[in-house]
Amino acid sequence: MQLVGNPASPFVRKVRVMLIETGQTDEVEMIETVTTAVDPSPEATAANPLKKIPALIRPDGCTLYDSRVITRFLDARADANLYKNNRLWEILTLEATADGLLDAAVLMVYEGRVRPENMQYEGWVEAQWGKVEGALDAIEARWMSHLRGPIDASQIAVGCALGYLDFRHGAREWRKGRGALDDWYAAFAERPSMKATMPTG
Repeated sequence: MQLVGNPASPFVRKVRVMLIETGQTDEVEMIETVTTAVDPSPEATAANPLKKIPALIRPDGCTLYDSRVITRFLDARADANLYKNNRLWEILTLEATADGLLDAAVLMVYEGRVRPENMQYEGWVEAQWGKVEGALDAIEARWMSHLRGPIDASQIAVGCALGYLDFRHGAREWRKGRGALDDWYAAFAERPSMKATMPTG
């Protein structure tokens, strides 16, 4: 199989962490590409009609895209049980919360990097950060007992989301007032899978 993506992408990182946690890294070749919404790469365009990463190209089936689809497939393929049936709706909801946080955080970066300076809108950027803060507050208030439980796919999603905030939005100090989430992430970030996938660039 081939994974089309970029190591700096938090959505690609989710897949790479899942590969490590489920022991499938050696079965997937990384096809690195640089792509944006306004300048999609040939690799992303060929793999995904939405021209987005990650995409998992399989020799024996359709190409999979959207990180949640890919991680669910990899979990099932390895029979790793990181989408536990007895907690499935909680796992999917927390994963969606982390992914929504990431959507907003990535759009903030795109506003500064992709849009011409005279078209950038600070109010829109701050509205995206409001979504990030809402997600962080909800996780801190409602999800800490879940995060402290056995590892599952939603923990991977939250860990990668927080790592991206450090990577691209460190000056905004997401940890302030969120001590429980800060403590959890400090421990989770020590997992070998997280250390091996630290974003760069």
